[in-house]
Amino acid sequence: MSTMREVAAAAGVSVKTVSRVFNGDPHVLRPTRERVQAILREMNYVPSDLPAALRAGRASVIGVAIPDIIDPFFAAITQAVQISANERGMQTLVTSLGGDVSAEPSMVEGLLKRGLSGLIMTPIGPDQSYLRAWSGKVPLVFVDRQPSQLAADSISDDDEGGAVLATRHLLEHGHRRIAFLGDHPVFLTTIKRVEGYCAELGRSGIEPDEDLIVPGVNDRAEAREAVTRLLALPDPPTAIFSSNARCTMVLLPAIENLGLAVVGFGDFPMADVVTPSVTVIDQDPHKIGRLAAERVFDRLDHPARRFRRRTVLPVGLRRRRSCCATPQNPAGEPCT
Repeated sequence: MSTMREVAAAAGVSVKTVSRVFNGDPHVLRPTRERVQAILREMNYVPSDLPAALRAGRASVIGVAIPDIIDPFFAAITQAVQISANERGMQTLVTSLGGDVSAEPSMVEGLLKRGLSGLIMTPIGPDQSYLRAWSGKVPLVFVDRQPSQLAADSISDDDEGGAVLATRHLLEHGHRRIAFLGDHPVFLTTIKRVEGYCAELGRSGIEPDEDLIVPGVNDRAEAREAVTRLLALPDPPTAIFSSNARCTMVLLPAIENLGLAVVGFGDFPMADVVTPSVTVIDQDPHKIGRLAAERVFDRLDHPARRFRRRTVLPVGLRRRRSCCATPQNPAGEPCT
């Protein structure tokens, strides 16, 4: 797509003259106007509405960069951003960052170079300092995971508090050997959930056992391997705290009919109808997405504001049957 600057160079005039011709200014000399119009047609010039949108105090495109677009949690965040953007007369551009942490900078900066009005993202890499050059130009809002080496707005859940709730609930059901299965150990969400899990065990007089902490469970094969290793321990776990919805979904086939009690961090589709139905720490990804979009709007409306805000949302426990599963009753009982 040709730019106005390229049209100006081809026509031998200034960018301002091209703009005046394009906008129908009658004061441009006829020969100049006709020459510029011919070049506009020849180069198939299509204007970008972003500069005009920004001058008018509104924006046209919000970028959304998330780890996995099919993950129910991130899909719900994206849907909420899209709804909020549409209400504002804006569009969204969504990309999945995948699992290659080294690719994050190029993928994210590639989005930003498209002239985004704002970016909402969940980082997958350990360092977001590459975004410092952009932070003063484009509103950046991080969701679920806070950035590292960068001061920016963020909206996340109470990861540590949710882990405390899950661990305490399993302890109240009499479990003393509780395993932790989760995401990559470098993610702040995983770190905080491990901290909450260990802290609650410690308050109950139980020394956390490193053999029961298994990060990096992202697919069914890894889940089967983790469960096999855990059950082979001299003193195997009787319960599992799964630290995210994706991990819980790949875990369920590996523990079918084993009678292991489970509490997962994050709800997911069908969690209430599988056997046993899954007790979860209940997040609100739609609220996260809506608040993130509103934060972008606020930054666009008030560009002079420099203070970065961190919002941490409370979570709760949704009781179902999986927390009551036993080897004698793998289907569990309703939790009250």
